[in-house]
Amino acid sequence: MTLSYISVIIPTYQREETLRNTIEDVLQQEYPQFEIVVVDQTQNHQPETEKYLENLDKLNKIRWFRVNWASLPGARNYAVRRAKGDILIFIDDDIKLPPGYLHAHSQNFQQNPAIGAVAGRVFDRMKLADYAHQKTEDNSPYSIDYLPPEAMDPGIAWYHIDLVHTTKPQRVISARGCNMSFRRDIFTKYNIWFDERFRGSAVREESDFCLRLRQTDYQIWYDPEAHLVHLGEETGGCHDITTRSPKYQLTFYHNHFLMALKNLNLSQQLRLYAKLFDCHVLGNPPCNKSGSPIKIIIRGIFYCLGFFDAVWTQARGLWDNGQTYTKIDSEVKNLSAQEPSPQLSR
Repeated sequence: MTLSYISVIIPTYQREETLRNTIEDVLQQEYPQFEIVVVDQTQNHQPETEKYLENLDKLNKIRWFRVNWASLPGARNYAVRRAKGDILIFIDDDIKLPPGYLHAHSQNFQQNPAIGAVAGRVFDRMKLADYAHQKTEDNSPYSIDYLPPEAMDPGIAWYHIDLVHTTKPQRVISARGCNMSFRRDIFTKYNIWFDERFRGSAVREESDFCLRLRQTDYQIWYDPEAHLVHLGEETGGCHDITTRSPKYQLTFYHNHFLMALKNLNLSQQLRLYAKLFDCHVLGNPPCNKSGSPIKIIIRGIFYCLGFFDAVWTQARGLWDNGQTYTKIDSEVKNLSAQEPSPQLSR
C-alpha cells in the first residue's frame, strides 16, 4: 500500500532553541515522503536560529515562510494553502517526537477511509506533573482506558476529554492543537478552515474546527500511538503573553463563548456557560483556583466581558467573516500575479 504524502505544519512565534529541536525531531522521522512547512511569525530571530532556518530552506529540507503578523489560526490556514500533502499534521514549536510518529498518524487514514482527523496523545509536561501524585489501586501511574460518555457531549466535553492519560484508541469529539492531523479535503472539498477570529492563545480554535468537521461524514479518531511530548514553554509560541494579564483573561472567555455561539444549541450552550463559570470563575475542580472573593469578582467581570465581546464578534460576522490573515494573503497573491514579468535584456 502506498503511503500518503504528509505535510508537517509548524506555526512558530518567538521560539529559538525549542523550534530548532522540534524541526530536528521531524527531520529524523523515517517516513518515505513528507515535507515540513514552517510558518514563522517571529520578526527577529537570534542569529543562530536565523542561519539554521536559512540553511534548511536552501537545502529544501524545510519550506520556510515568514509573515509579518501573528495568529495561530491564520498561520495554520496560510500553511494549508501552500502544503502539498494529502495528510496535514499540525504540531507546536515546542515538542519532542518519538520514532514512528508520522507512521502512527498515517496508518489511521490508510486503514479507515471514514477517518477524517486523528487526535494524537499528548504527554503534556504540566498536566502530567499535576497528576503525578495520583495512583491507581495497583500503585501504577494514573491512566484511563476509555473516556466517559460526557466527553462526547459538546456542552461539557471540554471538562471530560483527556488526551493525556487515555490509553485506548476511540472516537472523540476534538483533538488538541499541538498534535492533530487531517485529510486535505476537509479544507478543499468541505471548505472548513480555522476561524481567525479566535484570538491570542487561540484556545478552542481547534475545538471549533473539529465541531464543524463533525458535520461532514468523517470521524475524529484518537490514537494513543500517535503521541508526542508537549514541553509547554513559558515564553514564545503563538501567544507570548502571561496568563495573568487582563488581555489573556478576556481572550480566554471570548474564545470559549465564540465556540459555543457558533456551534452549540441553546441547551449545550447553557451547560457550557454554567461549567465555565463554576470552574474558571468560582475556581471549583478541576480548575482548583483561588476562592478569594476579590479574585472571583475579577474573574466574573472578565467572564461577562468575554461573553459580550463574543456576541459582538458573532454579530459582526454577518458582514465580516473575520478571516483577516487569509484576506491579506489573498491580496498579496493577487498583487504578485498582477506584477509584469521581468523583461529579458537584449
